[in-house]
Amino acid sequence: MSDILRETLRVELGARAYDIVIGPGLLAEAGRHVAPLLRRPRVAVLTDETVAGLHLESLRAGLAAEGIEMVSLALPAGEATKSWPHFTRAVEWLLEQKVERSDVVVALGGGVIGDLAGFAAAVLRRGVRFVQIPTSLLAQVDSSVGGKTGINAPQGKNLVGAFHQPSLVLADTGVLASLSPRDFIAGYGEVVKYGLLGDAAFFDWLEQNGPALAAGDMAARVAAVTRSCQMKAEIVARDETEQGDRALLNLGHTFGHALESATGYSDRLLHGEGVAIGCALAFELSARLGLCAQEAPSRLRQHLRAMGMKVDLSDIPGELPGAEALMALMAQDKKVVDGKLRFILARGIGEAFVTFDVPGEAVRKLLDDALA
Repeated sequence: MSDILRETLRVELGARAYDIVIGPGLLAEAGRHVAPLLRRPRVAVLTDETVAGLHLESLRAGLAAEGIEMVSLALPAGEATKSWPHFTRAVEWLLEQKVERSDVVVALGGGVIGDLAGFAAAVLRRGVRFVQIPTSLLAQVDSSVGGKTGINAPQGKNLVGAFHQPSLVLADTGVLASLSPRDFIAGYGEVVKYGLLGDAAFFDWLEQNGPALAAGDMAARVAAVTRSCQMKAEIVARDETEQGDRALLNLGHTFGHALESATGYSDRLLHGEGVAIGCALAFELSARLGLCAQEAPSRLRQHLRAMGMKVDLSDIPGELPGAEALMALMAQDKKVVDGKLRFILARGIGEAFVTFDVPGEAVRKLLDDALA
């Protein structure tokens, strides 16, 4: 595969630093990249049934090329898998496979598998190493990088977990071709987020190149994944456990997670769709509070619409609860500190900041208007 479309980034975390390799054809080369991490030529792979059908044999062949044996467990696809029963099953399976502390667990899949497998690796024998091989756009630009792992609880999303950094991330942009248009575009919600939170020039680039990227332009896909990962890696290196700057990565998520919870983590609303709607709401709230010009939310909404994305609450099928109920769901969020809700707002595109100083009344009015 041509090196022109191969990028390597370093997440600088001292002794726990690792590489993110980005480009097409990486599954076929997985063995070459994973071999240096191994004490013995064997890995345990956690994946989901959908991804297994599409990519597991390619990974097996890529590992076998370097003499690496693979055992695998495929869990059901979907957000519901990020739960205690499937987590328990994964950990017990890894123990049955006699995975040792010096071994490596591989997460092959989207954000659900990456989060669950990473958490399983974090607690297995008090911590084994793992490799992220993200197969969705969302996972490639967001969840596979930075070491946040976990599962959902009945009380809310990602409330149980650990910070456990991967030893390597292989983002094969070739596998993105197997995503449905809806899944690809949902992941694009996280890509747009990076431009909005800290890089106006990247947002400009996305306005120009977004349609080509969606249509399958590989160079554009590699460039977008690389810039997103670069931004995330820089933020994680500065603030690994989210004491400050890392909170910026939650732009759109306070609203988005509440909407996901309100729709039962179902196919009605995918995570990236919730983030896109959440970003639009965060920018609208910023404009209403006089923090940014109305031009910023309008421009954001125009771009999301041009990309065929969900933008408004009315784009979510079915009934939604009222503003009070949505605010109660937001109050369950991990981003609550001393009972105060943390919001990521913006002074403009590329200028996000963290604040606890948002009047509840302004949020309620925004949601009431959005629901109307």
